[in-house]
Amino acid sequence: MRRRGSSDVTARQLPLIIPSGPAYHETSFVADLSNKTARTWLERTEIWPDRRLALWGEAGRGKTHLLRIWAARSGADVIDGSSLAGFPQMLPLVSAAVDDADRADPTALLHLLNTARDLGQPVLLAGRAPPALWFSSLADLDSRLRAMTAVEIEAADDDLLRRLLLRWLSDRRLVADEALHDWLLLRLPRRPEALFAAVARLDEGALTSRKRVVTPKMVRDALAAVMSNGETFLSGRSAPESSR
Repeated sequence: MRRRGSSDVTARQLPLIIPSGPAYHETSFVADLSNKTARTWLERTEIWPDRRLALWGEAGRGKTHLLRIWAARSGADVIDGSSLAGFPQMLPLVSAAVDDADRADPTALLHLLNTARDLGQPVLLAGRAPPALWFSSLADLDSRLRAMTAVEIEAADDDLLRRLLLRWLSDRRLVADEALHDWLLLRLPRRPEALFAAVARLDEGALTSRKRVVTPKMVRDALAAVMSNGETFLSGRSAPESSR
């Protein structure tokens, strides 16, 4: 067998394996009708057509959290799609969960799918759009993505947004009157990442409060900060997908 040189290793670009942290624990996920279909599919890996499944939806809807829950249950490697390039060394492959799979190099993603198929192992992908709409320059990959079962995680409703707000306040040990919850929910964009950004600002404001009590002024300041930096959370990067 030929010994690989440094240039060979660089060409293959081993994928980044993402460790599963406590933020993605199954007990911290907020179940809701918006993610019920996805949860049902993830509990039945054995019925996935061709042993492949894709989760899709906008940022902040819980794709990463669900993907990591499934990976923990099945013992799968969690892979950052943006780190996949060329022909990565995936063997031995038990199963794989690829986050941001729509950002993966097409050749690498096709190689991963083919390797998993040959080994009879399941693959879970996650992206912001249905896989049939992902850009690819490879006809073979396009056909596999179009044939893949894709499940949308829908937008959060008012009840879920309220539960997320209460969860994040509790996680940071912040105490806020229910009237302040209502005031904030009424004025913020109806997106989990906006709520998360607001709670982060409230946490900063409570640093000087020994009792961690949220005041009306803190809520007004948090709202102003979030709304003035809308591009930050609307990019989908300020709130972890672990939110739901």
